Amino acid sequence: MECYPFSHSNWSYELVTGTAIELEALREKWLASTTARVDALGEQLRKVEAELAKRDPAELTTSQLFTMARSLRRQIEEATGPVRFTSPVRDIPDDEYHEQVQDWQG
Repeated sequence: MECYPFSHSNWSYELVTGTAIELEALREKWLASTTARVDALGEQLRKVEAELAKRDPAELTTSQLFTMARSLRRQIEEATGPVRFTSPVRDIPDDEYHEQVQDWQG
């Protein structure tokens, strides 16, 4: 009977890594990339806003179109996340550098 060296940490790492790779493959198969998803949402938003421009606000379906436009905007914001700029300190000109945190969010 052969005895194989067993390392719990290696086995655990391989299991977690394998699972992560499988989940990533499923994600790529069923979910579009962020760019493709944002482009598709943007196209839907463009169509909804074009239709809204033709509508009389007194029509019942107009409120549904406003709701859809708001939802699409929110989905685009969620997909793109907050805008954040980070610069290495060495790239900041001396006359613009301050010892405080250099952080900007949009």
